[in-house]
Amino acid sequence: MSQTVDRALSILPLLARGPADLGQVADALGVHKSTALRLLRTLHEHGLVYRQEDQRYRLGARLFALAQEAVENLDIREIAHPHLVRLGEETGHTVHLAVYEEGEVLYIDKVDSRYPVRMYSRIGKPVAITVAAVAKLLLADLPEPERRALAAKLDYPMYTPRSIPNAAAFLQELATVREQGWATDLGGHEESINCVAAPIRGADGRVVAAMSVSAPNVVVTADELLALLPLVRRTADAISREYSGTTPPKEATA
Repeated sequence: MSQTVDRALSILPLLARGPADLGQVADALGVHKSTALRLLRTLHEHGLVYRQEDQRYRLGARLFALAQEAVENLDIREIAHPHLVRLGEETGHTVHLAVYEEGEVLYIDKVDSRYPVRMYSRIGKPVAITVAAVAKLLLADLPEPERRALAAKLDYPMYTPRSIPNAAAFLQELATVREQGWATDLGGHEESINCVAAPIRGADGRVVAAMSVSAPNVVVTADELLALLPLVRRTADAISREYSGTTPPKEATA
């Protein structure tokens, strides 16, 4: 039975490369045509493959519907939360998770610092979009025309002398973030708060969320916080693998 399932599943990546006829499927699987036909008929009955008029097979619409439904039902917060908690325990600092929705970057999860000095950020609250490290990562992943259009209509409040002052500087910062794959906010929103952030990516490589570690400089210096960047990136990568389904959950959250 397991061999039959394995063969049937092997047909799907084969057809993902384009339509194939019965002989091509049989050859690829190393089986007789009658065996390949039985497998194809079963997949066809479930809508996972479709037989064209030219008798070649391609992936079926049901497969795409299932994939879309699975993506829509993924809860990035639920998947990420155990990782965020563990990172908070390891570092002792505030950990945030954020997403981009309808022109705003919102915090959707937060693990508080163990130190008495804490950040006043709240779940559901928009971040300072022109300076926050998580915002830079999320916006840097947008297509260039969308990045430019967004940058042109934003206001650029000077929260501190280190805030990004205008659209040109913002676009340059996003280009840098896009190239290096991580972001910082070193006193750009509050002079006393520093932050490092890493992207969480879906199966297609696009950034679906961003996570960060933040701390006041009375607790750690900016350099000490930057030293945590490899750990932050490893955590983001672990969440990405679990979110995209390339790592079993218990491996990522144990």
